[in-house]
Amino acid sequence: MRTLTSRDNSDFRFWLRLAQARVGRTGVDRVLLEGRHLCEAWCDHNGLPLVLIVGESMQPQPWVQELWQACEETRRIVLQDSLARLLSQVEHGPAVFCVVAPPRPALPDRVTQGCLWLDRVQDPGNLGTLLRTAAAAGLSQAMLSSGCAQAWSPKVLRSGQGAHFALQIHERVDLGALADRLDVPLAVTTLEQARSLYDVDLRRPCAWLFGNEGQGVAPDLLARATRRIHIPQEPAVESLNVAAAAAICLFEQRRQQWVHGASPVAG
Repeated sequence: MRTLTSRDNSDFRFWLRLAQARVGRTGVDRVLLEGRHLCEAWCDHNGLPLVLIVGESMQPQPWVQELWQACEETRRIVLQDSLARLLSQVEHGPAVFCVVAPPRPALPDRVTQGCLWLDRVQDPGNLGTLLRTAAAAGLSQAMLSSGCAQAWSPKVLRSGQGAHFALQIHERVDLGALADRLDVPLAVTTLEQARSLYDVDLRRPCAWLFGNEGQGVAPDLLARATRRIHIPQEPAVESLNVAAAAAICLFEQRRQQWVHGASPVAG
């Protein structure tokens, strides 16, 4: 166990960079999880963290002690409360952090299940909400193109609210190449040559493709879609936010599957 009291400590400076999402694109594959929910979820799904960091005033908490005792002594850090406040990205945070190496699953040889495909979704809040919605709708995989926000960044993690632990998340995916591996339909929302969402049979799984907040789905990917769908709405209103549109589509599919007793994932 170590106790850190200086903001000039090299480890603390590194963790601060992780917390502020300034490391992700430098080749350092580490993530800082903050708070009870994310830390416990990580341990439940992936095992112990590389480092457990606890603010000094949080040590007596029973749930913190449980994590503390589970970790090897060399992985435990006590952080002065003033430093813990600097590290926290939320107001009045619980001052418990885990440093982890995020999962990097291999792409499947064939895409045989219902899944989420995202093309250059740049807003972290949107990305986290999309992951959370996909997990809630029963999907188990998410394919993210280059140009998407970093899936394991602090803002996406907070917005996802644990969805990262219910999904296999693949980042920097060449979606065009992956389309050659599809054994399920590729569904996309568009206004061009599209059918109403409520007229489409969605009982069987598909890959749902949603695009960039401003530009939508790239034309080459749109051309690969086998289901072109639009969401009927009042014409005087601008198109829906990508996360809202995805929620409507995924849960309309979920509704149809529930009614007919079909699986949301497998065909």
